[in-house]
Amino acid sequence: MQELNIIDENDNIVGKDTRENIHKNGLLHREIHVWIYNKNGEILFQRRAKNKDTYPDLLDASVGGHVEIGDDYLKTAVKELEEETGIKAEEKDLIYITKMRRSSVDEKTGMKNNTIKRVYAYEFNGDAKDLKLEDGMATSLEFWKIDKIFHLTEDERKEFIASVVDEEYQSVFNRIKDLSAK
Repeated sequence: MQELNIIDENDNIVGKDTRENIHKNGLLHREIHVWIYNKNGEILFQRRAKNKDTYPDLLDASVGGHVEIGDDYLKTAVKELEEETGIKAEEKDLIYITKMRRSSVDEKTGMKNNTIKRVYAYEFNGDAKDLKLEDGMATSLEFWKIDKIFHLTEDERKEFIASVVDEEYQSVFNRIKDLSAK
């Protein structure tokens, strides 16, 4: 069973526990998101597998993951990018966007995600079909126009994990929109 570091509000390691207990009890831990974007002004979303313990069958960040014991945020981002999409990048290829303190509860499963998260962006101008899905973790990868994300209908919002299209993430998407225009 995978163990993760438990951290305090200052991002200092204060203990460790199983991933399951961390989510069951809402313990603060480290995660990363990597948002894949292209020059067409689009962001890639990953549809989570139907059997995931949190947020099954919803659209999520292009890449997401827990920072494992002994790893750091950037190393985790590079590793997860390859595991979840097949993209082999180097640390210098990722663009640091922000560090966020986030907390959410999955209404379907009751699991709590209480994190300090570093967010990165990565430019990929190929077709989503050329990327590989991590077995058992996701069912599809979908590009969405960044401008569309700012104006989702109520029905479209239900397709996403609420926290990845909330107000706080608007600044992340604005930054990525600027990057895609360069």
